[in-house]
Amino acid sequence: MISTDIAIIGAGPVGLFAIFECGLLKMRCHLIDYLPQPGGQLSEIYPKKPIYDIPGYPTVLAQELVDNLLKQAEPFKPSFTLGERIEKLEKRGDRDFLLETNLGTQIQAKCVVIAGGLGCFEPRKPEVSGLEKFENGKGVNYMILDPEKYRGKKMVLAGGGDSALDWTIFLADVAEKVTLVHRSESFRGAPDSVNKVMKLAEEGKINLLLNTNLNSVKGNGHLESVTVANSKSSETQEIPTDYLIPLFGLSPKLGPIEHWGLNIDKNAIEVNTDDYSTNVEGVYAIGDINTYKNKLKLILCGFHEAALMSHSAYKYINPGVKYTMKYTTVNGVNTF
Repeated sequence: MISTDIAIIGAGPVGLFAIFECGLLKMRCHLIDYLPQPGGQLSEIYPKKPIYDIPGYPTVLAQELVDNLLKQAEPFKPSFTLGERIEKLEKRGDRDFLLETNLGTQIQAKCVVIAGGLGCFEPRKPEVSGLEKFENGKGVNYMILDPEKYRGKKMVLAGGGDSALDWTIFLADVAEKVTLVHRSESFRGAPDSVNKVMKLAEEGKINLLLNTNLNSVKGNGHLESVTVANSKSSETQEIPTDYLIPLFGLSPKLGPIEHWGLNIDKNAIEVNTDDYSTNVEGVYAIGDINTYKNKLKLILCGFHEAALMSHSAYKYINPGVKYTMKYTTVNGVNTF
C-alpha cells in the first residue's frame, strides 16, 4: 500500500503545480492519473500547442509547460501511479482516506485533492462488433503504457492524429510488423510526423492503409486478426495481428467521481471558494473539475486554487499547528 500526505487525483498542470505548493508546506504528494504520463490534456492531446496566458511566458508550448512544472515539483519528490484510474474513495476516521484503482493499487492519504481537469479521459472506441471481447489484456488496447510489450509482435494501429503517427514511427523499430489504418487520405497530425510515416511506408517498413476502416476482429481467447474495409472500393482484407491499438482520441467523463458523495453540478464538483474544499471534509477539488460562481476554466486560475487549497489542507492535516507563510523569495525552496 502507498502512504502519503496528499493524494492528488489527476496529473495535469494544476495537479502538478499543487505538488509544489504542498511541498512548500512539507506535505508529500502522490498523484494518480489514467493517462500513461503526467501532463493531462497538454501532453496527450496538444503537446505542441502554444499557450499564451501563463504569467511570465509570452508563449510556451504545452509540453514545455508540463516539463517545467515537473522540474519545479522535483525537489519535493512526488510519486506517481500512472495508467490507472481511482475507482473507490473511502473516508476512514477523521483524517484518513483509502483510495483504490481499477488495477487494485491502494493509496492511503490524510487528504485528497481532485485535480481531474474535465474528468477521467476515456478512449473513444470504434464501432467494431466484438471488440470488447479482446479488451483487458487480450489484444485490444487503447493506449500504450509499455512499448517493450510489443517488441517482435504484429500490430495494427488505427487513427490519423499525432498519437497514431508518433506511435507508428516509434513502433516501426520495435514491432515485427506495424500496420497503420486511417479512414482518410489526410492526417490531423504534425506535417513532419506525416512525412516520416509516408517515408516508412515507401521504404516498406510499415504497412499504410488509407481510406480504410476497421471492420471486425477475430480470435480464440486472444486477438488473432483484424479485418479492414476500403471505403472507396469496398474491398476487405484480413490482417493477422497480435495487437490492435485504436487511437481515436480521448473523451472526458466524470467517471467514478460521481459516486463519491460529492455535490455535483453539470459534471463538475461544487466547492467553497474560500479554500476549494468540497462538501466532504478533507476532499478538495481544483482546476477544471470544479465549479463555482464566475468560474473561469483557465490553467492560471487552477494555479491560484492550488495555492489556497494547500494552506487549507495543511491546517486540516495539522489541526492546532500554527503556520506563518514565508515567501520563497526570502527562504528559497526548502526540500524534505
